Amino acid sequence: MRPIDLFRVVAARFLSRVGSEAAFFVGVWGKAAYVLDATPGDLAWVMLALSVPLLLGSAVSGVLIDRHGPRVVLGVAEVIFVPAALAFIWADSLVALMAVSAVWAFVGAPVMTAGGSFAPYLTDDPVELKRVNSLIEAGGSAAFVLGPALGAVIVRYAHVDWVFIIDAVTSLLAAVIVWRARLSSRPAAVRAAEAAALGSDSPATPDTRASRTTRNPLREFAEGMRLAYGLRPLRYYVLAGTVVWLSFGAFGVLEPLFFRDIVLADIEMLGWVNTMFGFGMLLGAVLLGRLGPRVISARGLAVFVSLNGLGAVLYVGTPRLPVIFLGALLWGLVIGALEPLLRTLIHRDAPHDAVGRVVSTAEVHRRGGELLPLAIAPAVAALIGLQATMIGGALIASVIALLSLREAGAIDRALGVRPLPPDGIAPLTPAEEPVSPLP
Repeated sequence: MRPIDLFRVVAARFLSRVGSEAAFFVGVWGKAAYVLDATPGDLAWVMLALSVPLLLGSAVSGVLIDRHGPRVVLGVAEVIFVPAALAFIWADSLVALMAVSAVWAFVGAPVMTAGGSFAPYLTDDPVELKRVNSLIEAGGSAAFVLGPALGAVIVRYAHVDWVFIIDAVTSLLAAVIVWRARLSSRPAAVRAAEAAALGSDSPATPDTRASRTTRNPLREFAEGMRLAYGLRPLRYYVLAGTVVWLSFGAFGVLEPLFFRDIVLADIEMLGWVNTMFGFGMLLGAVLLGRLGPRVISARGLAVFVSLNGLGAVLYVGTPRLPVIFLGALLWGLVIGALEPLLRTLIHRDAPHDAVGRVVSTAEVHRRGGELLPLAIAPAVAALIGLQATMIGGALIASVIALLSLREAGAIDRALGVRPLPPDGIAPLTPAEEPVSPLP
């Protein structure tokens, strides 16, 4: 792994997200809630218009990544993303905003999935996976710091539509930078195994590459889903991530209204609060890189998922801005560590030639987890209030995570959570005993 290639991946991850974070939190949320006077039901439709295309796009992305590598997928997707971002400028009604959001989300899904798949294409050292994922996620978290702040400054001194222009520009810059990275189209561990089997240094033969591009893409995606569900550790990781985003789903509908109607803050505050959240994410990503190897475990994941719920409660437990900023920082710290932890576990334990499809399965679950609250959050909020709905969803996620600790411990014992040997990890086989549907 060349340091310059890792730097380019991190830089592309940063640029890819910095515009999109501004576009979502200040652009889409702000335009819907403050410019178009959206209700909870309206925002539920906006989030539905985002989540369903993201789910479909994530499903497609995994096959593309396993065929062509994340560099090609990210570079091409960023270019296609530009006109979708600019189209928000002409969205002057909620219906138009939903239509543009759907296209923006679908073409953005490959960007997100590819961004989470780079590490095994950079190193085949299992210990290095944590460091590489931590650095890549730190780039994304830094974008979460700057993006909403940039959006806040833009809406103060210019029109909210300028946020979408910035999103388009940063996408083009990310495409240029990642295209210069010298990465293989195959995961490093697969290249090493093929070279050993062939008795040469050649990473792959033409016949091998041809066989990968002539298979049925639907069958390839189904194989990835079967791997994610059939291997006990992967199943746990995917479902644990789903619980996190189930709790987030209600926030997607209610958070901007919480600031508008309860905190009584203007559109600019959406940017500054999420900047504090992003700063916490950056700290969390850096923190994970400094934690010991035993934290990279199913039990570690369960603990972080439970802490995620508690951080969310602190964030919306009071309308006082100082407490909200503190809650945003602490909640962001948990999410910032949880994201690369989940990704590292998947990269470590998934079959190396199916990493993209397993990551995309996790993304599909993530989007599915966000969809369910959209159907019930507005009605529940009308019954018990915005704050109570968000707090309840967060606490449910924490309880589910704590109840899953026994299953997490069994998975760790089966894998043997200890410093990993330098020659990598043996392929996993499906567990013989059933696993609880709880993550």
